[in-house]
Parts: sequence; structure tokens; C-alpha cells
Amino acid sequence: MGDFIHRYRAILQMLAGAFMISFSAIFVKLADVAPTCSAFYRVFFGFFFLFAMAVLKKDLAKPPPAQLLLLAFCGLAFALDLFFWHESIIYIGPGLATLLGNFQVFLLAAIAIFFFGERARFRFLLSLPIAIFGLFLIVGLDWQRLSSDYKTGIYLGLLTAVCYTVYLLGLKKAQADGSRSPVFSLLLVCFSCALFLGLQMAHHGDSFSIPNLKTLFALIGLGLFSQTVGWMLIAGALPKIQTSLAGLILLLQPSLSFLWDVLFFSRPTSLLNWVGVVLALAAIYMGLTSKTQRNSSSP
Repeated sequence: MGDFIHRYRAILQMLAGAFMISFSAIFVKLADVAPTCSAFYRVFFGFFFLFAMAVLKKDLAKPPPAQLLLLAFCGLAFALDLFFWHESIIYIGPGLATLLGNFQVFLLAAIAIFFFGERARFRFLLSLPIAIFGLFLIVGLDWQRLSSDYKTGIYLGLLTAVCYTVYLLGLKKAQADGSRSPVFSLLLVCFSCALFLGLQMAHHGDSFSIPNLKTLFALIGLGLFSQTVGWMLIAGALPKIQTSLAGLILLLQPSLSFLWDVLFFSRPTSLLNWVGVVLALAAIYMGLTSKTQRNSSSP
């Protein structure tokens, strides 16, 4: 058992991180505030949790300027990811918005194969469309005649996937040398992300108000578990596994989010929804158990 954990430690860590961030939707639902507001407090509280951890670990050494700029860029990419996702929900609903955002798996796989020299076997490549089709069945899309607003929502959802991809690649690059723990890196990401989201909220006149204790505790949970613990696990594992595989593992998050919605909020569920869950999880398993080779090092 010990040998298994040691051999697959990075993959298990990545799975645990996806598991943790899958609770994001629950905390957002319990918080009952505007989506952009919950996104801001997610990284705002995450920053303070990470700062406390960095102080305890004495991990406050200033990184080199190049890495500092890269982490600030990661924060901007994550802020845009959250912003575009929340905006797309307005036009096309959370189901399709989440599905489009998770097209990152195709983008990461394509970048890994064409630019980073990763060679994926047929079984892995087959798992990608199966996983997305599974998510398609989970969200239960209602294909209606496309209006201009609906098309706008689709474009925003695809921009979410692009920004998510950029964020993951930047974070992987920032952690590539393994010289420091992910705590301080994520601290800087959260700081810059909160700054960008806060400025956006102020520009649009959005409220920063936290109306009650229930909302406060939900936002703290979002910042502690989904942002701090979840992304610490992911950031620590990213440099140790292939880029394409990381994207596939992260598809576990929307699948589990669906399960939590059913268990905790009695979400109406059809047979097709459950088929989607099974397909998505089976595809992730296919990807995890397929052997891939790398021609050259990823960033």
C-alpha cells in the first residue's frame, strides 16, 4: 500500500484537490450572494488563510521578479476565468457554462501533445470526448433556438475554458522548479486575483456586503477548503504529472459537484444524468490507467 501511495502520490494529490474544489458550488449556493461577490471573497479569504500558513512555514521569501510577474499573471487569468464563467451563467445557465469551461481538457491535451512533446495513447485520447459527453448528459442541456444572447453566453463559456487553461499552464510553470512550496505562490495568485475582481466589482458598483453569519461562514468555507486546501493540493501536484492528464483529472470536479447537488439539495435527477456521471468517471479512470509517454519536459 505504501509503495502504491508513493508511486501515484501526485495523481492522488491531484484527485484530492479536485475533490476539495468540487464543494465550491455548495458554498456558493449557501452564501446566497451575487456570483462575482462570492468569487471575490473566495480568493480574498483564501489570501488570508495562505498568508497565515506562509508565516507559520516561514515561506515569505520574495520570489524572483520573473516568477512574481508570472504569478500575478496567473491571478489575472484566474480572475478572468471566474468573471467569464459567472457572466456566461447569466446567458446560458450554470450547466452549459460549466460544460464549456471544462473544454480546458481539450486545450490542455492539444498543447501538451503539440508543444510539450507528450504522446498520449489511443485509450487516453478516447477518454476525452467520453468525459465531455458525460458532462453534457449531467448538465441536461436544453438545446433551444440560439439567440444573440445565447451565442454571447457560449462565447463567454469558451473564454472561460481559455482562461482556465492559461491559469493551469502558468501555475504549472511557476511551480516547475520545485524550489518552494505552493503556499506562497498561491498567496500571490489570490492577492492579484482578489485585486482584479475587487476593481471590477467597484467599477460596476457591485456590493461587497456580507448580509449574515450564514453567508460569512459559507464564504470562509469557500476560501478555506475550495481555494486554499484544494488548490494547494493541485498546485503541488501539477509539476509532477503530465499536462494532459491534469486537465482530465480536473473533470472530476463538475461530476462530483453534481453528486453533492443531488445529496445535499435534492436536485431533480434523470437517468441520463446518472449515465453522464458514470461516463465521466469512467473516462477519468480510462485516462488515469492509460500509459502516456513524454518526448520532452513540460513547463
